[in-house]
Amino acid sequence: MNNIINIYNKNKEIINYLIIGILTTIVSLASYYLLTFTILNPNNAFELQLANIISWILSVLFAYITNRKYVFSSTNKNIKKELSKFISSRFTTLLIDMGLMALLVTILNFNDKLVKLIVQIIVIVLNYIFSKLFVFKEQK
Repeated sequence: MNNIINIYNKNKEIINYLIIGILTTIVSLASYYLLTFTILNPNNAFELQLANIISWILSVLFAYITNRKYVFSSTNKNIKKELSKFISSRFTTLLIDMGLMALLVTILNFNDKLVKLIVQIIVIVLNYIFSKLFVFKEQK
């Protein structure tokens, strides 16, 4: 048991980020799937991107709150600046997400549900790198 605790303590940031990343992915995928199974048509390029953007907004709000508190333990008093950096970095990965969805789903006609899942893995990795190096760097 002590070994597990030691491993967790040595890798707390990464482990917490993975847990939050999984939860953020669930928020993103659940909102995307809910939208595309109910009111938006993923075969329509505009509606595909609309579902993507809505799921992004919900997941970014969730991710900022949880990353700030549980991953990077930020005590930055300038929340506006920190949030601005966070949103900017997430906007960058949104553009990557949208580009990959457009290419793989709209142009190459791959399954949107599977592509969304794969793209989310890429986005999680990029989001950690941006958060660590750009958003919360003063804190660690």
